[in-house]
Order: sequence, then C-alpha cells, then structure tokens
Amino acid sequence: MDMKLEVLVVPVSDVDRAKAFYEMLGFRMDIDYVGDEGFRVVQLTPPGSECAVIIGTGISTAVPGSLDNLHLVVTDIEQARAELIGRGAEVGEVFHDAGGIFHHIGNKARVAGPQPERADYGSFAEFKDPDGNGWVLQEIRVRAPGR
Repeated sequence: MDMKLEVLVVPVSDVDRAKAFYEMLGFRMDIDYVGDEGFRVVQLTPPGSECAVIIGTGISTAVPGSLDNLHLVVTDIEQARAELIGRGAEVGEVFHDAGGIFHHIGNKARVAGPQPERADYGSFAEFKDPDGNGWVLQEIRVRAPGR
C-alpha cells in the first residue's frame, strides 16, 4: 500500500500576508478558494515538491505560528539559502549537528557551517514565515536506499 503525504496545513493569522510570503519564496499558488462566512483555503506547492501547504481561515484550530521544523529538502544548502535570501527571506546561517545527521532542538549541539563532508541529511538552515512557523532547509543530494 502506498501512502503519500500530500498536504500540510500551516496555521496563519493573515492569509494574504502568508500567501505573499510563500509566493515570494517561489511556492506555486494552486488554489485560492473563498467560501461562506470567511472560510478560505489557499493551497501552495514548494518548487519541485509533491506535497503542498494549505493556509486559510476556518480550516484549523492550531495556533498561528505553532508549527516548527517543517523540512524543505534541497540539493545545495548554500545555493538554496542564497536564493531565498535574494527573494527576501531571512534565512539563518547554515549549520550541522555535532552529534549526527539530525539537529537537536534549539541551538543545542549546533555547529556553524555545513556538515564537514557534506554528508547527505547533515546540513541545515532555518527560517520562519511571518507568523513564526519554523521551516528548515535540509541538504540531501542522494537519498538513502528505499526512499
């Protein structure tokens, strides 16, 4: 049985502001549906992704800005970071974790710069949307077997 993650609902306080932010990053706007009584669904898809994000009103009870560590996989962390900064995003410095291939919460075990051997799954950079939802760029050039 196949199960594919298709959509993540990202809670935001201002749909138009969030929509503009994600479009600025290069996300494709798939739909902007306005229904009755303030109901609105906006679906955007990151470049090259099969999984979209949905923002809107009347779609979630989650607190705006409450999501953390949503990963966007890139093949070149430094190039992706530079491109997002060029588009207007505030992206933190590239880092890796001293203890392995996945980062700890906060700044614990964080080491500046990409993973020294540029090992897949090992280099990261972070940014937030206007509400504070946290995104992480993760460098993966060759996926692990079975992926």
